This record gives sequence, structure tokens and C-alpha cells, in this order.
Amino acid sequence: MRLDKFLKVSRLIKRRPVAKEVADKGRINGKLAKSSSDVKFNDTIEIRFGNKIVEVRVAELKEFTRKEDADKMYEMISETRITEEVE
Repeated sequence: MRLDKFLKVSRLIKRRPVAKEVADKGRINGKLAKSSSDVKFNDTIEIRFGNKIVEVRVAELKEFTRKEDADKMYEMISETRITEEVE
């Protein structure tokens, strides 16, 4: 499954165009990713949302899912806030 589609279906990101943009700056298993990068079971995905970095592990791959089941597609590993120093 494509990275941008996984982010959309798992509802980590609500809109596909936004998921594509975020995916192009993300990482899969520590390697730089693109929106078209292939996501597999047990991969670790690291994405940046504004001022925080979220790291998740892929638990399930589904083409479609209901809202209440979307959070079962991934396990949250970490969520880190980024504080930018003002000069």
C-alpha cells in the first residue's frame, strides 16, 4: 500500500493531498520516503505534523476501514514536540 494512502485510510491525516505532502517528507524504517513508497506490515513510519514528530508502527493494512477501526491499523511509538529556538 502507498504511504499517502495508508496515512489517509488509517486517519492519521484526514485528506489525501495533505497526506501526500506530509508523506514526501516522512521516513519509513529510518529511510527517506515518498508518497508512493510502499508500506508493509510492521514498518515504522515517522512523519512531521507542524511542530511535532509522530512515529507509528504499521499493525494492519486495509484498503478501506471504518472510522472506529482506523486506530487499529497502527501502534503509536512516540510523539515528540519540536521547540524551535528564537534568536
